Amino acid sequence: MKNIFLFVCTYFFSLFLYSQETVVFYASDSLPITASFYEKDASKPYMILLHQAGYSKGEYKETAPRLTNLGYNCLAVDLRSGDQVNFVQNETAKEAKKRKLSTDYLDAKKDIEAAINYAFNKSKKPVILVGSSYSASLALLMSKGNEKVKAVVAFSPGEYFGTNFKVQSQLKGYDKPVFIASTQREYPYVTELAKNIPDNLKTIFKPQEGQGEHGSKCLWASSANNKEYWLAILMFFNKINDKK
Repeated sequence: MKNIFLFVCTYFFSLFLYSQETVVFYASDSLPITASFYEKDASKPYMILLHQAGYSKGEYKETAPRLTNLGYNCLAVDLRSGDQVNFVQNETAKEAKKRKLSTDYLDAKKDIEAAINYAFNKSKKPVILVGSSYSASLALLMSKGNEKVKAVVAFSPGEYFGTNFKVQSQLKGYDKPVFIASTQREYPYVTELAKNIPDNLKTIFKPQEGQGEHGSKCLWASSANNKEYWLAILMFFNKINDKK
């Protein structure tokens, strides 16, 4: 309860408790990856924030400052599969198109790998991957067996990669704590998707007071159920942070 009280108190001051800057690092194919870095404390580990289809790092423009209050620095990443949101252009996608690189969903795995390496090398501590829609599925896939990833928060993961690539089957042997958020309508689907994740490692949440929102938009102030989602996330982080 103490952690919950501190979280609520610090939220209203969050805009003043971090510095934000733009950083660039490189994927394995030399594509520059642009990200917004929200620093809470240089000694803290990183939370890597990944956007949904057609979006950019701007998906977390409102929520990243608040997420730093969970005890992490935040890195909101432009993936090569995306465009813009909240008046924030996806610079990675723009550069990928200029270089005539493929920008399919699965191509963004290179960008996530680069972000994990960048953040881990900064802090020397395992990261938290936060994914939204297609990137939530990628976060699940890329965390399995990866010692540089501590846990995953997956907003509305799904089978977004075609009939020849099934996420559900790839999750056999999954070994990380994971929080999966859904809308009421998505809940049966994500529960089936995650059936190969051991029960002791997964938390699957659906809102009770309304339909909810797809992806990390559920955290936006404009989402009617955002308080439900935030409370559930806080409880998950209290649990995994106790294991530090």
